[in-house]
This record gives sequence, structure tokens and C-alpha cells, in this order.
Amino acid sequence: MHYYNVKDISAISNFSNTLFNLIEKNTDINTSIVILCIGTDRATGDCLGPIVGYKLKKMFLNNVTVLGTLSNPVHAKNIEETVNNIKSNFKNPFIIAIDACLGKMDHIGYVSIGKGSINPGAGVNKTLPPVGDMYITGIVNFSGFMDMLILQNTRLNTVMGMADFIAFGIRRTINNLKRSVG
Repeated sequence: MHYYNVKDISAISNFSNTLFNLIEKNTDINTSIVILCIGTDRATGDCLGPIVGYKLKKMFLNNVTVLGTLSNPVHAKNIEETVNNIKSNFKNPFIIAIDACLGKMDHIGYVSIGKGSINPGAGVNKTLPPVGDMYITGIVNFSGFMDMLILQNTRLNTVMGMADFIAFGIRRTINNLKRSVG
């Protein structure tokens, strides 16, 4: 797992390079890339995924499918159906799961990236199936007592800064992948 402080000037370059390397090592030219942005717009701290999805959709990325936006969120009630649809509509897809999470106070505003799946909803004691071949998570607030209340009282500015960072880093990575393939 790699952590990036979104306020660090060099972080976006390092984030994009890590993302590029993870995708390149775990996919081939025929692999469909699906970016699954998880969360809801009903709690500020949980809207990171849908905001990233909204931003990525506006970028019109080629050869990438983006699911989970502000107008069409992927959340606890529809995530299993969404994952089943991905598996039935794409041959061996590479799923990048993006979600908000809670963490240590000194890690608020950090983005983590790594290989493997995430367990959406774990921070608020929901039991959902693991999702993704790799993940990007944003630590939007601290974990502790009454986590759902913490999520609802997260600063939108924190979430937006992280969403900008993630979306820009993904766009940069996808552009670099196109150059390496073509």
C-alpha cells in the first residue's frame, strides 16, 4: 500500500506512476479497465467515490468504463448487482475500486493505492463483498466513536481536494497508458 498527501506537490506524479505501474503489471492490451467509484452523495464523507466518478465522466477517458457518479451512485444497496453486471458484460475486467475511508487523524487528506480488493462499508460496520483488483481510497476523516456521524460531518473541501487529486492522477495515468500501447 502506498500513501500520498494530496497537498504535497510531488504526490500527484508519484501517485500516477504507482497507478500506471500497477495497471501495466496486472493487465494486458485486451483487458477492460473498469473504475468503480463507490459511495453516496447523502453523506459528505462518503461522496468521494461519486465525485471522482462525476469528474472522470466529464473527462471522456477512452478505453475506460467509469461506474458510480453523483447522478448514478454505486452504494451498499446496489454494489452486488453492479459487480455482477461488470462480470457479465466484460471479459476478465480489471476493476479499480475507489472509496472513502476513515483513518488516523494525521492521515486525513491522504490517498492510498494498492493491489487487491477493498471491503466497502467496513468503516460503518456494513458487511459487503470485497471489490476490485486494485483500490484507491481517500482518508476523509478520523475513525473512532460514531463513525457514521463523523462521515456526515466531514468537510466537503477535504473531499473535493482528494477527488481532484484522484481524478487528475487517473487521467494522467490513462493518457500515459495510451502512449505506451500506441
